[in-house]
Amino acid sequence: MFDNFCKKRLEHLFEPADISIGGGRQWDFQVHQPLVFRRAITEGSLGLGESYMDGWWDCHDLEEFFFKLLSSKADEKIVTPAMLFGKWVGRIYNLQRPSRAFAVGEKHYNTGNDLFEVMLDKRMIYSCGYWKEANNLGEAQEKKLRLVFDKLQLRPGMSILDIGCGWGGAARFAAENYGVSVTAITVSTEQAKIAREQCAGLPVTINVTDYRNLEGSFDRIYSIGMFEHVGYKNYRNYFRMVSRCLKPDGVTLLHTIGTNQPSFNGDPWSCKYIFPNSMLPSSSQITKNYEAFFMLEDWHVFTYDYSLTLKAWQENFEKMWPVLQSRYSEKFHRMWRYYLLSFSGAFRARSIQLWQILLSKNGLRGRVSLLR
Repeated sequence: MFDNFCKKRLEHLFEPADISIGGGRQWDFQVHQPLVFRRAITEGSLGLGESYMDGWWDCHDLEEFFFKLLSSKADEKIVTPAMLFGKWVGRIYNLQRPSRAFAVGEKHYNTGNDLFEVMLDKRMIYSCGYWKEANNLGEAQEKKLRLVFDKLQLRPGMSILDIGCGWGGAARFAAENYGVSVTAITVSTEQAKIAREQCAGLPVTINVTDYRNLEGSFDRIYSIGMFEHVGYKNYRNYFRMVSRCLKPDGVTLLHTIGTNQPSFNGDPWSCKYIFPNSMLPSSSQITKNYEAFFMLEDWHVFTYDYSLTLKAWQENFEKMWPVLQSRYSEKFHRMWRYYLLSFSGAFRARSIQLWQILLSKNGLRGRVSLLR
């Protein structure tokens, strides 16, 4: 009886999203194990994601399924005990404290360089590309890097800090194309290994360290896709650190995923399987924490571009799965597909956003034309 109730409840949630259970359209929900209804209703996103990984349900167009589901705000109508507990824990404890700083590196970024090498572009840039006038993933990532560095007005001889450098693609691009020296940090030993190889012979230093340990003085500071791991209890300390390390006439750029309302913990499924301790900031959580240190110069939104980026990664991943499957399980295959396509649908639905925020310590002088 309870399982039938859960099925009816899920049908009710799917109806505004135009999703049918067992329907014949690409985005409809195909059930292989009836217990999926109970898990989806009682466990929310965690149960839905884990049951997909276990093969309990399928959908021919998973990205469209999530676009429709999140556009209808069906996710806001399910509240589980685990979700309430997670919010309580997030408000009380600092889930991104220094002792937990390296968890995401060990869990996600150390997954396997072979996976990221085939999924990403040649520079291994693991963040949203900029698809304006771009024809492919490589072009979109190069346009994003030029967008970042031109906004920062890099000049030869400047000293730059890269917070969360990934595999070193951005640091290398800055050093080669703008004549700057770069200090770059990551919490992933596997990322650092490739980053040092990529940047060999260039004025680039790669360190494995937490951002809270940073010292020094820099002309420009940027962070691309790292702020999602900082956590709301640490936002002020992050901006305080950037202010301390930035010269008086310095400029900093923050490239981050954001959410539409303040949050105090991350999505249960993505925190468990993809990005441990992750948490998306809202605009108000960002502004109230930088205002003591910086002036806002620009806030650039290009959310749809992340959907395009994720679909490009998914296409590469599926194309190369025959090469990867000797090392990774079919459950991992389904998990990774779910991750890429659910996030793509979320960006299309604008339930999450992509922002580039440009800040200065003492204001940019004169008329400044920023790129778009």
